[in-house]
Amino acid sequence: MSVLRLVVLGILFYVAWRILQGMFGKFSTTQKVHGKGRTGADTKVEDVLVEDPVCHKLVPKHQAVRCRVDKKTYYFCSETCCDKFTETQRKEA
Repeated sequence: MSVLRLVVLGILFYVAWRILQGMFGKFSTTQKVHGKGRTGADTKVEDVLVEDPVCHKLVPKHQAVRCRVDKKTYYFCSETCCDKFTETQRKEA
């Protein structure tokens, strides 16, 4: 019976440790992101939003469709907007 008590106590301590670790981990991450005046390496940027030049939607950079024209990279929300942009560039050239 004492082995069972030790196992139950071990599980309870583990659960309590994970809860405390989660609470303090979130607090320190929030403090670093919002920073209270901190700048530089302490701030963490998840993703950058880029504007589609055709429909002007904001799209996360890692999800955007990329198109390179004249050594410049453009970001689009879809292939359709990319095609419209390239057609417009061809007509202007």
